[in-house]
Amino acid sequence: MKKNLKIILVNTNLMKPLIAPIGLDYVAEAVEAAGFEPVLVDLALEDNPDGAIESAFRGENSLLVGVTVRNIDDCYMASGECFLPEIRSRIKKIRAATNSPILVGGVGYSIDPAAALEDIGADYGIRGDGETALIELARRLSTGEDVSSIPGLVFHSDGQIIENPPLPAKLNELMPRRRSFVNNLAYFKLGGQGSIETKRGCDGKCRYCADPVAKGRTVRLMPPAGVADEIEALLNQGVDVLHLCDSEFNLPPAHALEVCEELIRRKMGDKIRWYAYLAPAPFSRGLAESMLAAGCVGINFGADSTHPSILQSLGRNFTAEDIRTAVDECRRTGIKVMLDLLIGGPGETPETARHTIETVKDMNPDRVGISLGVRVFAETPLSEWTKSRKIELHRPGSHGREGLLYPVFYISPELGSKPEEVVGDFVQDDPRFFFADPRKKGRNYNYNDNQILVDAIARGYRGAYWDILRRLAEESTEK
Repeated sequence: MKKNLKIILVNTNLMKPLIAPIGLDYVAEAVEAAGFEPVLVDLALEDNPDGAIESAFRGENSLLVGVTVRNIDDCYMASGECFLPEIRSRIKKIRAATNSPILVGGVGYSIDPAAALEDIGADYGIRGDGETALIELARRLSTGEDVSSIPGLVFHSDGQIIENPPLPAKLNELMPRRRSFVNNLAYFKLGGQGSIETKRGCDGKCRYCADPVAKGRTVRLMPPAGVADEIEALLNQGVDVLHLCDSEFNLPPAHALEVCEELIRRKMGDKIRWYAYLAPAPFSRGLAESMLAAGCVGINFGADSTHPSILQSLGRNFTAEDIRTAVDECRRTGIKVMLDLLIGGPGETPETARHTIETVKDMNPDRVGISLGVRVFAETPLSEWTKSRKIELHRPGSHGREGLLYPVFYISPELGSKPEEVVGDFVQDDPRFFFADPRKKGRNYNYNDNQILVDAIARGYRGAYWDILRRLAEESTEK
């Protein structure tokens, strides 16, 4: 009898505007190259996701079912929305429809793998890169071998959950990325942007950030030619506006410059528009000019604060002057610029918050996003700090769960009982700021289920969501 080599890959991320499941695109190519048959069940493109599960698994027999978990919550204290109950419900429906073992993975899942595996009820999990670990799991399942030694595997054993340390993949040794598994054009039409990565991992020391936890602390670089090949593959599908998934594109700066130079060499700068997250430093005039020539139209700098004591408490290694220089270089080149602020971390007071907001106003970026409250993730320095001091954390929503898997936030008690109003008084009605002041209705800047963005994309707007909102506001003012 012929072995069953079919692996069903399921996308459960239903956030709108829709974001293409880039991880499934990458994993599917590795699955196919290893001699297995990948089958996509993309719930985000279905009108009836639960019905789609029943239809997809009816009469199907597979070696393994892989479920991607891109986000476990919206990281937005004002809403506190968690996606885990919905994912758990979908996995329950999958289990009712198939006897195949269920594997979960993805960036969101990898933030707190053991807790997530127990919560959503899957058989296995993969922490970190999925391309090699999933293939090895499938191979061993197909031959009946023991799976307990697979790097990155999370599994049940004698009433406990075991987490094997992940083995980061070498990106330059992976298959060329054809991006042919997922319907990227459909996502582009419904989500307004495509996505690629130029590296994985983050060796930064930010006290709150989950990227090193989920993606690994070793930075692994994609060859610039491979990045350009992947962009060309998306261009051939009709996707010409992109957002880089990198934590910070300019770290290391030499690699960022090499990627830009490869795109310039291929004369792709006039064919594509792209956006990226960057650290405020190092950011040189040469890099700004190269990014512009390579097609970059917008940069989102993770500034967090401009106050030296708060930058230090958050583990940031740049200064307010670095942020100002970065904004000035973007202004000079014509690249649109947004600064992301994180208000409410350890040591934040009304005075430090005022200092940051007033300094940023003077810098004059195109847009400023304010996150009030710091999401606390497991295995981060911030989580250890709050635990050692037995600090009571803010748990929005009604989930009532302990631990750090469900939305939980730290917010400096020195901001008082109404921190939203404190920050809102500093922002006032400045149109450059994205801030959800509860006293002013209609100002919800959460990207999750944002109908304003969904409608704009349906009308043909493309780009980073902050830039679409900027254009909508400026066009409204001009009328």
